[in-house]
Amino acid sequence: MAYVTSLFARKMVAAAGRGIDQRATLERAGIDPDAPWDPKVMIAATTYYEMLEGMAEQIDVTELPVHVGASMRCDEYGALGLAWKAAPTLKASCSRVDRYARIWTGVVTYELRNDTRGILFMLHREGERRLGLRLSNEATLASAVSLSRQVCPVPFSPVEVLIQHKEPKSKVFHEAWFGCPVHFGADLDAVLISHEAMERPNILGDEGISRYLMSDLDTQLTKLKTPPQVVGDARNAIAQALNEGTPRVADIAKGLGMSARSFHRRLSEHGLSFQTLTEETRRELAEGLLRDEQYSLAEVAFLTGFSEQSSFTRAFKRWLGTTPAHYRKAKLMNAFPTSQIKH
Repeated sequence: MAYVTSLFARKMVAAAGRGIDQRATLERAGIDPDAPWDPKVMIAATTYYEMLEGMAEQIDVTELPVHVGASMRCDEYGALGLAWKAAPTLKASCSRVDRYARIWTGVVTYELRNDTRGILFMLHREGERRLGLRLSNEATLASAVSLSRQVCPVPFSPVEVLIQHKEPKSKVFHEAWFGCPVHFGADLDAVLISHEAMERPNILGDEGISRYLMSDLDTQLTKLKTPPQVVGDARNAIAQALNEGTPRVADIAKGLGMSARSFHRRLSEHGLSFQTLTEETRRELAEGLLRDEQYSLAEVAFLTGFSEQSSFTRAFKRWLGTTPAHYRKAKLMNAFPTSQIKH
């Protein structure tokens, strides 16, 4: 599921300051500005990227992702943040994120890879390298360094930072904050950390607490594999309503036998918003229909709630970085290898 925690979106908006209408920006992203900051409330990744790109039209966002990454605190990540702090070494902290990051995001995975100069803490994020995704990647790398500095008993800086996309108009602030060379246009997105820093004991490392927290995180991972009934029922209701256009939350809630307020609360309990759920249902339904040749592209657009095929094409490119036609062709080619296709 392509989602990110709303905490990242709130941090970005807060860091932008008065240069944007913060309340309107959050509302357009489907986030209640007056609600408590809850990292378990998720928003669609595409919505997050669009929000960042809208901000970039109003302010200079060159330094924004580094400011946001620097502002992240271990405690804001709930049990995962506490597990990071309680891990015996920085390497163990990074391993916790590698294992449990799916609790907080459905778009990024992490990997630890040995290098001659240390260990690469890598992030993998699929999708079109649009501006919103690029800014998000920079913020994620900065947050990894910020969290490392919070558990390291001595001043910490990585050996170097590697970023795949092109260099912004200036990287002076990036290198000053990271305290090391920052290489844009690299082959991967990663923070290179020395072996010495990785093996250094964390300030608050506690193996007993760490095991307890990991047990709780394992439980959360198990829950992710089996969506709660209310989420499954809501997905089905949204999918059935899409051929009449974009579903209204009041109508879906009524069909499930609850008020809109109760419905919002139930989704929030599982880290979802109605907008996120609708976006994901649309995407998953579109992918499924495109694998079946009996539906034309226009029919797929209609069945997923779009009044025009052009609108569907633009949305699909945001979701997967390719057009519906190219997606269908690729899937059909994989399903029927060239040797099996009759000419």
